[in-house]
Amino acid sequence: MIIKEVSAKSVLDSRGDKTILVSIKTNVGNFPASSPTGKSTGKYEKKTYKKSLEGDIKTIKKFSDYFSEDNIENFDDLRRIEDIVGNNIGANTLFALESAVLKAIAKEQKKQVWELINPEAKKMPRLVGNCVGGGKHSDAEKKPDFQEFLLIPKLSSVKKSFEKNKEAKENIEMFLKKEDEKFRSQKNDEDAWMTSLNEKQVLEILEKLKIPLGLDVASSSFYKRKKYNYFNPKLDRTNEEQLSYLSNVIANFNLFYIEDPFQEEDFESHAKLLKKFPDRLIVGDDLIVTNYKRLKKAIEKKSINGLIVKPNQTGSLLEVKEVCKLAKENNIKLIFSHRSGETEENILADLAFGFGADFFKCGITQKERETKLKRLIEIEKKL
Repeated sequence: MIIKEVSAKSVLDSRGDKTILVSIKTNVGNFPASSPTGKSTGKYEKKTYKKSLEGDIKTIKKFSDYFSEDNIENFDDLRRIEDIVGNNIGANTLFALESAVLKAIAKEQKKQVWELINPEAKKMPRLVGNCVGGGKHSDAEKKPDFQEFLLIPKLSSVKKSFEKNKEAKENIEMFLKKEDEKFRSQKNDEDAWMTSLNEKQVLEILEKLKIPLGLDVASSSFYKRKKYNYFNPKLDRTNEEQLSYLSNVIANFNLFYIEDPFQEEDFESHAKLLKKFPDRLIVGDDLIVTNYKRLKKAIEKKSINGLIVKPNQTGSLLEVKEVCKLAKENNIKLIFSHRSGETEENILADLAFGFGADFFKCGITQKERETKLKRLIEIEKKL
């Protein structure tokens, strides 16, 4: 496949914020791909754009002619793309560009995108769906301090899990109407229900569903001056108190999955929680930000047994490949994840399946999220 021209423009994500769409013109057709944008971002993520979105759009145009001499045939040929653009563009732009390139290679070779990563892929990931939101993702004045309350059904197919989560989300609306007098059926950035209840009250509702549950605590978002500052109800917790509190929550509500239970610098507290609950998933997102070196550190300190993979945190799909390889070698479960600001780009499903993800975290409803879930169902059908 030969790239004849590259262009870029800004488009709106599901939050109405600008993000980037990169288009490539090739000998086999034209291929666009867009990147999501995160709201709750880790301190160690790569820069979204080199200087600005507009700056990256101009840079892409400048580099357009540089690609035409290369014949790109497989996944590892993305190295040629990275050699050309170097550090001149940000992670969002690189991710969109490489996604467009993979689509073009797949088209030329009459393959699915996931087959370029691993033609032998067989395992379907288990769905993780955000049903109730708090923290940075919700604009409500009173809300849960934790960012996401997650449903993780364990059923025989992706399609059944998708339907189960949608049905459960409708039931949650009815429960919230009964329990929360301020509830107005409003949804947040990720199309999850907004409520004025606190985390324990929400978990008491979700328990009734008899579906395995998880939390994205997003602790860094309410950590200040060496304490976790809770607002609903208002109190401050030290590291040890946070460990004790989360241990009680995990035990009392039989939580299967807990993401970012401590702030993004604290490898040690993650390790203590994992030691206490080796049979649960202690998941790093802000702690790792899809970064190979930080994952290595987490492995050395035995901090996590689950890893969030957000390809646009690093931009380079070659780095994503290395991160996934290292995680698998150390028995760390892979959770491929959307961002709060999403587009209708669905390549995340192919990447998750191709890289052998154990879980696929992509919300439950909203067209920008459903397009990815439906793509995963499509892959499952074809198998």
